[in-house]
Amino acid sequence: MNTPFTSSDFEFDARHIWHPYSTTNSNVELFAVESAEGVRLKLSDGREVIDGMSSWWSMVHGYNHPEMNKALKDQIDRMSHVMFGGLTHKPAVELARRLIDLTPDSMQTVFFSDSGSVAVEVAIKMAMQYWQCRGETGKTKMLTFKGGYYGDTTGGMSICDPENGMHHHFTGILPEHYFVERPACKWGDEFEEAYIEPFKQQLEALSGQVAAVIVEPIVQGAGGMYFFSPEFLKRVKELCDEHGVLLIHDEIATGFGRTGKMFACEHAGIEPDIMCVGKALTGGYMSMAATLCTAHVSDTISAKEPMMHGPTFMANPLTCAAGVASLEILGRGDWQHQVANIEEILQDQLSTCLELDIVQEVRVLGGIGVVELKEPVVMSEIQSEFPKEGVWVRPFGKLVYVMPPYVISDEDLKFLCQGIYKVLDRMYGNN
Repeated sequence: MNTPFTSSDFEFDARHIWHPYSTTNSNVELFAVESAEGVRLKLSDGREVIDGMSSWWSMVHGYNHPEMNKALKDQIDRMSHVMFGGLTHKPAVELARRLIDLTPDSMQTVFFSDSGSVAVEVAIKMAMQYWQCRGETGKTKMLTFKGGYYGDTTGGMSICDPENGMHHHFTGILPEHYFVERPACKWGDEFEEAYIEPFKQQLEALSGQVAAVIVEPIVQGAGGMYFFSPEFLKRVKELCDEHGVLLIHDEIATGFGRTGKMFACEHAGIEPDIMCVGKALTGGYMSMAATLCTAHVSDTISAKEPMMHGPTFMANPLTCAAGVASLEILGRGDWQHQVANIEEILQDQLSTCLELDIVQEVRVLGGIGVVELKEPVVMSEIQSEFPKEGVWVRPFGKLVYVMPPYVISDEDLKFLCQGIYKVLDRMYGNN
C-alpha cells in the first residue's frame, strides 16, 4: 500500500486506534512514517529524522537492511507460517542452534514465543512448573527488585515495580509476589556486602516460598534506565544457588550487544537458570522472543509432563528466518566495535547536557545513553520538538534517552546528541 498518509488518516487514527500507553483523541502529536532506510525515518510531511530509539531498542541493524530483506523474501516463497504443534522446520532449528551457540553455555533449551512479555510469562510458568515437578509445591512466589519492568501481560505486570511502575491500576487484581529495594550499588560503585544485605534477608525470610528470582541484569530498562553493579548481580546468583532458588535473567532489552557484551550477565561472569531474549533477536523486523533454560530445568519438567504453553504463532517460519539473519549479522562481531564507538561518542556528546539546570545526571553504558532530568517531561509539549531538530527521541518520565541502531555513523550520532541538547535547552534552558 503506497498511498500517502492524509489528514483524514490522522483523524481516523486519533479517533479509532490505541497507541502504547495513550488515550484515543490524545493531544500528543503523531508522526506518520512513509518509509525507513538505515537510521532514518521518512515522515509523511517530507522530513527525515534520525531514529535514536531503534524502534524501542530492536532495529540494531537499521532499516531496510539488504540481508534482512533477502532472508524474509526468500522464506515467504517457501512458507510464511505453519503450526509448531507436531511439526518443525529448518528456520526454527537453525535459529535455536544459533541461540544456543550465542547465549551462555548453560542455556541449552529454547522456547519460542511471540513477544518479550510472553517470554517472561513462559519463564515464570517454567520456574513454577519446575518446582511442581520436583514435588516442592510451596514454591509459588517470585522475588524481584523494585524499579523493574517485565511487560504488560498479567504475569509480567505482577513483577513490575508495584509503586512507581505503569500498572498500579491493577493492584489487587494481579498475582502477588515479593519485592526488595532496587540495587543501591550503581554501575561504577565499589561493591560492599552491605549492599546485598536487604536482598539476602528477604531471600532467607521467604525460604520455601520463592520459585525464582527475576532480574534485568545490569540495566533496569523501562523502569528507569538504571545501571547497577556487576558484583551485585554476581552476589544475587550466589545467594540464589545457596538457597535453592532459580535465577531468571530478562535480557530482552540488554541482550545482543546493547550493553557492550553480547549479554549483560557477562559483565558479572555468571549464567542464569532461565533467560528471556527478544527485541533485537530478529533485528526488529518481526515480533519474536525466546525463553531459554538449562538442560536441568527442561529435563526436570519433561520427565514429568509437557511444558504448559504453546502460542499459535510459536516459531513462525518467517520470523525465525529474520532471527537467523539477525544473528548471522551479529555473529560476525562488528557490533563490538560499533557499540564501543557509540558508547564513546555518547559519553562525550551527552555530557554537554549537564550544563542545563534541568539535568540531574547523564549516564552511558554501551549503546545506551540517558539524560535524567530533575522533573518529568510533559509529553504533549516535548515530543513534537525532536522532529524539528531532525531526530526521533521518545522520552518518558524524567528520562530522555537513546538506544540508536548499531550501524549509526559518527556524524549522525553526534547530530542526534546535539538535537537532544537543543530541545532541552529550548524547553528548559537556564535563561
